[in-house]
Amino acid sequence: MNNFNVSLILNTCLKLDRGFRHIQLCTLRTGSKIEHQSLFGYVRNCSRLFNTAQILGQAQKDGITVLPSPQEVTVILRKNEYNKEFSCGSVKSYDSNQLASNDPIEDTRSEALCKLTPGILMGVYDGHGGPACAQVISKRLLKYIAAALLPMDSLNKFIKEPEESLIEIFNDRVELIEDLKTVYDNSFKQYLLELAKTPREESDVKASLEKGILHLDNDLSREVVEPFKNNGVINPKTLSVALSGAVVCVSYIDGPHLYVANIGDCNAVLGTKTDENEWIAKKITKEHNSENYDELKRIWNEHPDSERKTVIRRDRLLGELAPLRSMGDYRYKWSTDILSKVAVPLIGEKAIPANYHTPPYLTAKPDIYYHRLTPKDKFLIIASDGIWDMLTPVQAVKLVGEHMKGKVFFNPLKLPKKNIQLSDINELLLHRKESLKSKPKDRNAATHLIRNAIGGTEYGVDHSRLAHLLSLSPDVCRMFRDDMTVTIVYFDSEFLRQCPA
Repeated sequence: MNNFNVSLILNTCLKLDRGFRHIQLCTLRTGSKIEHQSLFGYVRNCSRLFNTAQILGQAQKDGITVLPSPQEVTVILRKNEYNKEFSCGSVKSYDSNQLASNDPIEDTRSEALCKLTPGILMGVYDGHGGPACAQVISKRLLKYIAAALLPMDSLNKFIKEPEESLIEIFNDRVELIEDLKTVYDNSFKQYLLELAKTPREESDVKASLEKGILHLDNDLSREVVEPFKNNGVINPKTLSVALSGAVVCVSYIDGPHLYVANIGDCNAVLGTKTDENEWIAKKITKEHNSENYDELKRIWNEHPDSERKTVIRRDRLLGELAPLRSMGDYRYKWSTDILSKVAVPLIGEKAIPANYHTPPYLTAKPDIYYHRLTPKDKFLIIASDGIWDMLTPVQAVKLVGEHMKGKVFFNPLKLPKKNIQLSDINELLLHRKESLKSKPKDRNAATHLIRNAIGGTEYGVDHSRLAHLLSLSPDVCRMFRDDMTVTIVYFDSEFLRQCPA
């Protein structure tokens, strides 16, 4: 790869400031090595190195830089896209997509329709320290929440006759191995019995969301510790799930009622259209990271003053973890005694972080937000930070809003009435011809968002930039962007208009 191409890649990376880009550029040109772990706290217990030769070996053939064509770029971007439409309720449809940076991808997502109660659940999970925790959460969490939402009589009936599934899952691409299925089924049965013993208010959605999340997080720990205490056995599979982690953003939509539970640094943004046809981005969630001063104060107050300089260091929890809340990550939750007995024998002394004096340092308790939907609320974007590192909420909402306007042209023209005049048809066709100029390249809005997040400029999508960033090997790619996962939920304005105030 020549110096021009290296410069182009580095200058299009929105996650790096100019000074860091300059250092990286000099390093790439001289072939020096950089330790990947020192730059990204999510990668632990390993150091991945890269140099110019790796890039040259991948992107050059016979001395000529080889980049994917526009058609090949589109195939890459559309590989994981999905769309689902609904015939009733406040949710009209949703688009989702993912683009990997890590290999394997550490993000996951899940969507499901509640079958024994009304409502739709949708979640995005951004994993770190490996994909295990995020994948397991995507398979289990919505089921835990759906169970917590059940009225007591329905819950007791389901416990006695569990033939019918609690949820209808869409686009399920993760398959668990059999021995883990058995462990997880037993945990879920125990969870149902505990729910039945716990008195609660029937319609408290916020409490149900919190209950499902916290109980699943507790099960991730119990599934490791309990067998060890009973018979001294450590299951490396459940241990890998507990030691890796994931930040979570889950929405529950029931008619005009929108709830969002957030743990970590994923975000949910509402796209609202004003009477003047202008788009407004309403950011619903707030990240749990070092930029959130309330989070810093919470953590400082939970530990002695003597730890104030070590509990948050280099803007990370204990100098290691960027999100300040997450599911899993039991390296920051278990006692030193448990870590010494369970984790150290398998992964070494590094299993116990430095300055680890008063655990737990981490919680999976979600912040839960409520918003009553109106006809002006057109869509909800739920995405991992791979998207939000590249786009502001306003940019994302405008891109999806423009896509909504243009995607109607993917469908055949339908005449509004039977006895229409030829002059009116001609006017419709002229208008459609003019409007086709704004037709998006992608039918799926999630793909449209990812394309613009990576290749977007103020003049439109730059294919050269897009092709370069999609051509990098995983070790190098992670230096420039994160895994990207996005779900866009479209609301039925007419249904919301008819909902009583």
